[in-house]
Amino acid sequence: MVDFTVAIPTYNGETRLPEVLERLREAKLVLSNKLPLKKENFSWEVIVVDNNSTDNTAQVVKNYQANWRADCPLKYYFESEQGAAFARQKAVDKARGKFIGFLDDDNLPTPDWVASAYAFGEIHPQAGAYGSRVQGDFEASPPEYLKSIACFLAIVDRGPLPHKYEPRQKLLPPGAGLVVRKQAWQQAVPRRLFLNHKGRDAGLASEDLEVVLYIQQAGWEIWYNPQMQIYHKIPAWRCEKDYLISLMRCIGLSRHHLRMLRLSSWQRPLVTLLHLLNDLRKLVQHWLKTRGASGSDVAVACKRQLLLSSLMSPCFLWKKRYFDWLSQQKHRQGIDCFQNSLLNQKSGLYNQPVISLKSGRTEDKIN
Repeated sequence: MVDFTVAIPTYNGETRLPEVLERLREAKLVLSNKLPLKKENFSWEVIVVDNNSTDNTAQVVKNYQANWRADCPLKYYFESEQGAAFARQKAVDKARGKFIGFLDDDNLPTPDWVASAYAFGEIHPQAGAYGSRVQGDFEASPPEYLKSIACFLAIVDRGPLPHKYEPRQKLLPPGAGLVVRKQAWQQAVPRRLFLNHKGRDAGLASEDLEVVLYIQQAGWEIWYNPQMQIYHKIPAWRCEKDYLISLMRCIGLSRHHLRMLRLSSWQRPLVTLLHLLNDLRKLVQHWLKTRGASGSDVAVACKRQLLLSSLMSPCFLWKKRYFDWLSQQKHRQGIDCFQNSLLNQKSGLYNQPVISLKSGRTEDKIN
């Protein structure tokens, strides 16, 4: 057991990963007067989870392992099942830390991020997860319309003071720079998440929010800690209209599942109907308000797509669950057919006549 694990899930991250590892190699383990940290009494590790990369990610990690800091092991693990949630679950399985701090391969932590993350968890023993203050590091100057949708790019600045996310607020921190208490994850989070996605083509997103919501529903506190600061690198293509529309669609289509996780089974039918009516109202109001807007207005197009996808979310997810169920049934039938085939082959072998070498007679092995 160590005090803290930094977990970096990555897919084809050979060009992005080095900058993150450089930041961690230079991390300073000193903190405030509330909970000073010194190298001799603080143990930590860094693990990289390669999520089925096809580039030289493994070699990049190997090169850093040859020249890494002495007080912190750098480990490499491979997860063949594609999907962000599978990579995070692998990290939790392999982590030895009391706390696990997740960094994406485009998240650059400040030098005191590790120390601040560990100290906050020790000061708040009921905190099951807590998020960082995330600032955008844009490849190109961001367009003006991005201000209204920056939170959907995991850019979060809720001020200089820490605060707790209350369930009634229906706000949660994103996965970028998120720290979880390993005990809370193991107690509350299922090993396979429904919103795990394999790219935008799957139509799903927000698997990080699903994790945090499970932890909150289990009674753990969720916090925002501005002392943990990271810079989220945003390439220019992630500010383009096509990407943002796709992102809004995935977030909207995933909303119904997150809404239902907060409710008891008996509440869900009625609340689903109320959400449908409310989402329809919001969509109509937005259309009436913006019907004269230019087709090039990205902020309007993004908001409209989010509202439309939220309205469609229940039907989309019901359809997905149905086809997932059909796929599972076919898979089980295939396994059953294979097992029956093997049994028939074995039965045929056992019922083959054998020749008695002593008598020369043909006998049945099994009557």
